[in-house]
Amino acid sequence: MMSLGDVNAMDTPEFIARFGDVAEHAPWVAEQAAARRPFVSLETMMAAFQAAIREAGKPEQLRLLRAHPDLAGRAAVAGGLTEGSRKEQASAGLDRLSAGEFARFAELNSRYRTRFGIPFILAVKGATRQQILESFAERLGNDRDAEVANALDQVCRIVGFRIAERVAP
Repeated sequence: MMSLGDVNAMDTPEFIARFGDVAEHAPWVAEQAAARRPFVSLETMMAAFQAAIREAGKPEQLRLLRAHPDLAGRAAVAGGLTEGSRKEQASAGLDRLSAGEFARFAELNSRYRTRFGIPFILAVKGATRQQILESFAERLGNDRDAEVANALDQVCRIVGFRIAERVAP
């Protein structure tokens, strides 16, 4: 854990190196957040990252969403997840699915991507497999605009969790 003082004292390249991975494959989020320093609290730091995401143009937002892996998908099986995604999916037990559960996730991932053009994104920290499956089922009934908004909300939650793991309050 590092202090907020340490975070505020970093130069921009160091800040991006340290936090460029909190938004999946999108170091531009950290670069945008760095410009909002100094942070007066952990919450303002999280808010700076979340504002960078929310203020981005639609193309950047969609690229950010599409950079996320499927839950219990091919990248997980092949060991291709980022460290943050690997830990988060493992915490929800997605690394220990039965063959039937894995098939169910694969089917839902496919349906979701086909319907919305983005992966299903859920901040799985603290969630059970059953809660994740229920969220899949519920969100498949939404329209595309609602799902893009939901996915961005979930990315913001994920970013907040990842920052909280690195920076002391």
